[in-house]
Amino acid sequence: MKDFNKNLQDGLYFLLYPDGTKIVNIPGTKTPFTLQAYKDALGKAFQRITVYICSAQDFYSQDISTDSSDTEVTITSGSAAKICSADTVAELSDSDAPGTSGGAMGTACYSKYTELYAPIVIEDDEDSDSEGASQDFVKDPEGEHKSVSEIIANLALQIDHKAISRFNICRSEIWDGAVRGFKRGTFSEAKDLLVKFSDDEGRFEEGLDTGGPKREFLSLLMKTLSSRPIFDGPPESRYIVYNSTAIREDEYRLAGMMIAVSIVHGGPAPNFLSQDLVNYISGQPTFKGSVGDITDEEIGKVLKEIQNASSLETLQDLIVGNSTMLQTAGCFRHIKSVKEKDSVVTEYLKWYIIDRNHSAIERFKDGLGSLQFLSALQQYPTVLTPVLCHSDTKLSAADIESLFKPELSLKGSNMRAQQNKTISFWADYLLDCEANESAITLEEIFMFATGLPHMPPSGMDPQPCLQFISNSKYPMANTCANTLKLPILDSYNTFKENMNFGIKNSPGFGLCLIGQHFANTVPTQ
Repeated sequence: MKDFNKNLQDGLYFLLYPDGTKIVNIPGTKTPFTLQAYKDALGKAFQRITVYICSAQDFYSQDISTDSSDTEVTITSGSAAKICSADTVAELSDSDAPGTSGGAMGTACYSKYTELYAPIVIEDDEDSDSEGASQDFVKDPEGEHKSVSEIIANLALQIDHKAISRFNICRSEIWDGAVRGFKRGTFSEAKDLLVKFSDDEGRFEEGLDTGGPKREFLSLLMKTLSSRPIFDGPPESRYIVYNSTAIREDEYRLAGMMIAVSIVHGGPAPNFLSQDLVNYISGQPTFKGSVGDITDEEIGKVLKEIQNASSLETLQDLIVGNSTMLQTAGCFRHIKSVKEKDSVVTEYLKWYIIDRNHSAIERFKDGLGSLQFLSALQQYPTVLTPVLCHSDTKLSAADIESLFKPELSLKGSNMRAQQNKTISFWADYLLDCEANESAITLEEIFMFATGLPHMPPSGMDPQPCLQFISNSKYPMANTCANTLKLPILDSYNTFKENMNFGIKNSPGFGLCLIGQHFANTVPTQ
């Protein structure tokens, strides 16, 4: 604590249970306190346990009321203590000297107690239910000024880069290979990921994963995940929908874990989740659902008719005529004003998108709790919510040109002159791609060079760079190093054709094999 709090003075400090009792033994026993023993005594695998720290001076300076008829100390949770503001009174005996068991402090109320004593949240990486995982989070107003990359960098400190979880992936069966890897008994989200791709003939591609294959795998996985039957709604605003098969296979928790792992391990965010869903998960009350979110044509038609009702009589007829549908959602009632139509539609949408899928959403949240991502989302909702939702912001030619730093030869050399010419080709090529005047998109270029379709929330590491090759007519890339190698050619038209051909025909994005596969092939129109 002293390492991170310059105001913490030297001296003797005690750890306290939530009711103010000094921590020495497990409550009600003579067993010395350990975190594991305390968790066992609580009988629940909490993901977080809060205890308190205070100085011995403050501990002994509290007003203590002695009552020989009341020697029982009740250990309560932090949430229970907040609800019950009654004083905590216990007997202070000679055995309360430092280093002995027992001891309690009296406070005027719990709020006064929390002003005097600093909470310590003890976290571990064990799985827990959603109640245990979410009940202790506190929104951090100062944290709203943190950047996304800073928050994710802190979460990534949990990753042990000396241990690996291995994935064997075939590009035509991304989901199947991903499920096998995430369900493997040796898998841990806190281990680094080692991904090996096999082509359709089953031959392993050369090279071990030092970053590139992992990013490509996570990119393809996020794209595949959006089309899974556990999601419904428009492509850019998908919400969770209950599916009995997915419940049996625990796919909701798995999907949440995949998203958390992708973001914290440097991969892309999903970029397709409904903002209403993310707001609900992060604890924000805002709901802005629209009838367009409903994919069921019959239900959507009824809601539009209610929304467009111009008279009270028409609205009442619609409400009565669709009473079964509205009763199911709990929003059937007698309507006295046309203005009530909007509240009826909103209530139904909230039930349809959130309430009816509650159990599936809770399992999804359990998965998002991997690597403490859910806790971070709930603590910094305004910062991290946009990471999970669709964004219309796309890569621009200027973004890619400024991001990839060229490695140039010495000024005045013949090679430098050729490189300068190639850089001008490269800049024009990016502009053509941006203007849809090329067979390749900017996202495909970025994917080819980095294994990512767009900038990841964690930022790019290492810094992307441009290199130049004269022994191949086609581009090559090293996705592990985020390096794109441009061919040195005489004309822009040839450069553009060869760039398009090389990227479109690569067996995987950014594989160094591309030069070997197509070095002697003439591009076709």
